[in-house]
Amino acid sequence: MLAGIRKFYADLASDRRYVAMLGLGFSSGMPYLLVYSTQSAWLTEAKVSIETIGLMTELTIAYKFKFLWAPFLERYDDPFFSRWLGRRRGWILVSQILVMLTLAGVAVGDPGQRIAWTVMFSLILGFAGATQDTVIDGWRITAVPADKQPLMTAFSETGYRVGTLAASAGALLIADRFGWRSAYLGMAGLISVGAVAAMLAPIPESDRDHRPDHPGFSATILAPISELVTRLGPMAIPVFLLIAGFRMPGYLSTAMSMPLFKSLHISDTQIATVTKLFGFWIAIAGTFLASYTVRRYGLMLTLLIGTVTASASHLSLAWLASHGEGEPSAFILAVSIEGLAYSFAQVVLITYMSVLVNVELAASQFALMTSLCALPGSLLAGASGFLVKRLGFEVFFVGTSLIGIPVALLAYFVWRRHAPAPVMPA
Repeated sequence: MLAGIRKFYADLASDRRYVAMLGLGFSSGMPYLLVYSTQSAWLTEAKVSIETIGLMTELTIAYKFKFLWAPFLERYDDPFFSRWLGRRRGWILVSQILVMLTLAGVAVGDPGQRIAWTVMFSLILGFAGATQDTVIDGWRITAVPADKQPLMTAFSETGYRVGTLAASAGALLIADRFGWRSAYLGMAGLISVGAVAAMLAPIPESDRDHRPDHPGFSATILAPISELVTRLGPMAIPVFLLIAGFRMPGYLSTAMSMPLFKSLHISDTQIATVTKLFGFWIAIAGTFLASYTVRRYGLMLTLLIGTVTASASHLSLAWLASHGEGEPSAFILAVSIEGLAYSFAQVVLITYMSVLVNVELAASQFALMTSLCALPGSLLAGASGFLVKRLGFEVFFVGTSLIGIPVALLAYFVWRRHAPAPVMPA
């Protein structure tokens, strides 16, 4: 693992694509949490009901349906910047400007008094963030050849983790001292890191030399889906079900973890320090551990391990719910277990989905799979507040852990029946 870390820094110094990927990953990691778990802390402090907080997780709905407009981002230039930056980098910059504007819009709102204002700008923020993710993924997959994709993904995840740290711990610390308006305005300013990275990133050859045609609306959307389904053949349904179910327990758990911490009277500063600052290094450890495990034991076995450990880790939150009030050590232990397992599973899933795509349809097919991954769990997360209200936190987190059992069985079935290999251009 230490050798992998040394190689990480050596490659970072030798290729500006990796430096750009860190910056782009940073900006990619910010918007989702600012609509999701970080915003739930603000909503809780504003005395918004827990049922409403659960329902507001649906404001990330754009992340579930981004495959609908992803093909158009691959086939059409944006009207402002693509002439100078290329198609993918142009769309990246457009999406980042929209993220900054909508974060400012959320900042000037007051969810305790004008919840409709917060809902409107958060919904647009989710759309802008999902679009940014889509075009950054497309740039990542096309900017380097297939043999460098694992390393590119490692840089992407590292930048992403720093971005989530800023959008969670950074926002919570600023909110604790200066208020939520300052926190969200500060997050808007930090998106400029990704904007600079987008302008400094090299133009992929696919943007420089290949200008796709503009087929009709239906053909544009259906072509990437059709290619992927045809190539997977009979295994398409099991593979799609595995991707859809892999993160389902995590979405439910994440929606209610912040309200759990608040119910235990844990301060914003304590939450930020343990879950984000300390948790950041736990997540980095999980990233390198996943990379090592994939190389040592293979992708599909590691995928199965990730499924089991991620779901089982929710039992630590159930234990915290019954033992954690006034016990800082219990809070630290539970968050560490859940954070390590989550980061491990996240890296393995991204690697798996990246291997499945056809690089000629990279952004569209990756967006399809990430949408498929997000949709079931996030839709169910909308009911999480009602479930906690009825069952309590302890039973709720035990239930999210048990959801992982059928997903693990499906992962084992796919492992035995389907060994994916990268699809290269003809």
